[in-house]
Formats: sequence, C-alpha cells, structure tokens
Amino acid sequence: MVSAAVVAAGLLVAASCSSGTDDGRGRAGATTTSAPAGAPAEVAADPTGWVLPGHDYDNSRTATGAGISSSNLRQLKVAWKAPVEGGLTTVPLIVDGTVYVQDGSGTVRAVDAASGTERWKSEAYGFGIGPYGVAVADGRVFALHGSTGVVALDATDGHQLWTAAITATPSTGIDIQPLVYDGMVLVSTVPVSTGGIYKGGDHGVINALDAATGAVRWTWDTVEPGLWGNPEVNSGGGAWYPPAVDVANGRVIWGIANPAPFVGTPEFPNGSSRPGDNLYTDSAVALDVGTGALEWYHQVHPHDLFDRDLVHSLIARPPGKAPVVVATGKGGVLVGLDPGTGDLLWQTPVGHHENDELTSLDGPTLVAPGSFGGVITPPATADGVVYSAVIDAPVTYKPDETAYFGATPGQADGQVAAVDAATGELLWQTDVPGDPFGATTVVNDVVLTATLQGTIVALDRETGRIVWQQELPGGTNGWMSVSGDLLVVPIGMGNPNQLVAYRLG
Repeated sequence: MVSAAVVAAGLLVAASCSSGTDDGRGRAGATTTSAPAGAPAEVAADPTGWVLPGHDYDNSRTATGAGISSSNLRQLKVAWKAPVEGGLTTVPLIVDGTVYVQDGSGTVRAVDAASGTERWKSEAYGFGIGPYGVAVADGRVFALHGSTGVVALDATDGHQLWTAAITATPSTGIDIQPLVYDGMVLVSTVPVSTGGIYKGGDHGVINALDAATGAVRWTWDTVEPGLWGNPEVNSGGGAWYPPAVDVANGRVIWGIANPAPFVGTPEFPNGSSRPGDNLYTDSAVALDVGTGALEWYHQVHPHDLFDRDLVHSLIARPPGKAPVVVATGKGGVLVGLDPGTGDLLWQTPVGHHENDELTSLDGPTLVAPGSFGGVITPPATADGVVYSAVIDAPVTYKPDETAYFGATPGQADGQVAAVDAATGELLWQTDVPGDPFGATTVVNDVVLTATLQGTIVALDRETGRIVWQQELPGGTNGWMSVSGDLLVVPIGMGNPNQLVAYRLG
C-alpha cells in the first residue's frame, strides 16, 4: 500500500458497537454503554465521545448519542478552526472535552473542544507518510515517533513518558493510528518509510507494546518465513489501519497489506519473484489478543499484482443475527467472514472494476480500481449495514514495471456503497462529486464522507440519496469524528492545514 497521504500529494512527501436507537425523528436516542473488559477508563467515562480511532472496538465509525441528523444538517456552522503544521491523514479523537490529533510533522496537539484553543502541543517527532494519529488511554496519549516507533505522552500537558522503536531497518516504517486494548498499544510496521519503499527483505510486523512501559509483549510477522523464496527482491505485508477487536472472544482482527514488487520487474515480470499465494498479504487475520497467536486467516487476493491491500476490518452486527467480520481495501471488494473461523460468508465488489481479475499481464493494461482506488479509507457500519467510500482511479500497469505511485486522483467521481452485512447484498451505490478520501461516518439517519476536492457529502442511509453538501476550506484525506452536536473535520490539503469544527446552530 501507498498511503492516502501519498495519494493526496501525488508523491512521497506529501466497546462493542452501540449506535443508539432511532426515536422516529431521525435522531438517535441517548445510549448507555458499559466499557468492555480491557478498555481504558476513557471509554466508559465518555461513551458519546470519539475515544477510539474507529469510535469503538468494532470499528463501526458510528456516532453514539449524536444530535446531528438529516433534519438539522443545514444548521451546522463553523465553531472554530485550529491550524496545524503538517498533513492530517488521520481521525481526531474527542475525549472528555478535548480534541487530540497528530499531524504529518509528528506534532501532537490537545485542543479545547468548545473553543478550539490549543491546550498543549508536543515537539515534532518527525515526518510521517500517513496514516498516523493518536490513541488516548488511562491518562496517556500514544502517537507515532516519526517513522520508527511509538511515543507515549501525558494527556494533561503533553510531556514525554516513553518511546519505543520497533522498525527493523531504515526503510521499514510505521504508518498507523495506534489502538489501545487490555493495557497494550497495538501497532504495525510496514515496508515503506522516508528511508525507502518496498526494499527487498522488508516486511511488516504487528506489535503489541505494554502501554505503561513501551516494552514489547508480543509480535506477529505478517509474511511467511523466507518472503516467498526471494528476500533479496520481495517485500510486503504490514497493517496501515487499526484492527477491530472482538472483545467477547479475546481476538484482534487485522487487515494485511499487499506483497511487492507489484506488478513486477524486468527480471521478474508479473510478480514471478514471489511464487504462490504470498501469505498473509491481502488477508484478514485474527490473532489471540493476549499472545498474538494466529487463530484464522482469509486471503482475498492471492498473489496480488495490483496493490489491492485488504487493510480495513470491522465487526458488523445485523439485528437479531450473528455478528459478521467485514474486511475490505483497495481491491474494491467487501467480504463477510465468520468471526470464529474466518470462513467466507459472502463477497461483494463495489465501485468500478476492469481487468482486475487477471493473474498476469501481456503488456500495458488498464486496471481498475487501481492502486489509489477502491476502499482506501475506513468504512462504517450501523444496524447491520456497511457503508464504504470508494475511489475510482484506474491505472495502466505493465508486467515488468513497478507501480508504487499509482494513479492520479480526480479522473472520475467516486461512490458511497451500502452492503447488507448479513447477506452481502449491495443495497445502493451513489456517485459522489470527487474523490471521497474522507472515509464514511454514520450519524443517525445519514452517512457522511468528505472529498479530496474539499466537500462534505451527506447521504440518506436508507436510499443513498445525497441530502446535503458543504464546501470545506481545503481538501481532506483524513476522516471526521463526531461527539454530540460537534463535527470535527481534518483539512489536510488546505492553506493552512487545520482542524475545522462545526456545531449545530
């Protein structure tokens, strides 16, 4: 994978789900939640905040107890703006009246959620390709330390508590928003950094760090030993987005990125340097949260040639039915999996597909979604439906060339798609103006996304009809958070880059 931050610039510098109940007026009633065992204190203390990167351990991205709905979207007004130095390929966290965020310079900020006043900021820990961001747990803020590891800060004033370097080589990086569960900071390395991209032998490793000390509790390698037979050439794996946590069963579910080189090289066209399926790339994997032991995996794109990272995982909860693990990524395919076994329940493509079923190329070939396309930013789920923002970015691949920098955004409008998590049925798919790199967020009866071109788009959850649009002061390739009547949008392609907060009235 090459991150959404790279996409935006065009080069390398650039609690169990509880969604509330509908009271019949398009507004979720107040929801009382208790934090699951292993959750930090902040999760129980602020159930209507945005305390975790995916809002909850299901990665639902569904705002609990929010006051925003289709009936009052037009009442949203700018409440404050908070400038930042770097990009914002992340989601801001909203915890007990404070917004916490890390930007592309590595600077962490704590901002008053009512006024936008900066309470404190850290030093700049170093440029990150993105995604990046923070976790807040038990009075600490955890963020990325440049391209090498994790830093822990005191949440009250930002002073540094510890750092932990976890990358194995100068060309291995860390580009993920941390997640804290059961006293562990869950992160992953990737074979991409400011020191290089997909260099032979580099591979992503999942790490569970002790939240109090930074010591490694366990690791899990996302590729098979020997890197599929040619470690001098091959690389791959790693995770770019926080996992879902099946708290009831003690497992953590990750989406794993692509193998490389892709498509191939003059010496090894069509990925021939890496024969076989290239496990565990482009797979959903379930690990025991306490030990890191592999429980199951499901690979969606064996021997991937087209950078189709399966980087997103969530747990959907269809009413009255068993939960379903849903995984997706840049291949533009959603899969429903049994949470206990990883068995495939259904598979549904979304967006535009062309020639991506090919297992080899004879010459230059247009392929869609393309390496900057598909479901590149996090999906959302509510009431058993999964909502995905889909990028349409076809690219011409050649069998004997690498294609690490993908296509140019803006070729075609993207889509938001709704899929029934119980059956895999595509319920609706709506074109939206521009490239929806702003993920999806469910707020009562609407699903929100935002575009690289600088527009918030709200769609009716039942029909997919666009019900509201709002121009932003810049483009976004980060994803918004919601708490009560406050909507916080990261503007990472603006002048300046900034957090923009909207509030009802």
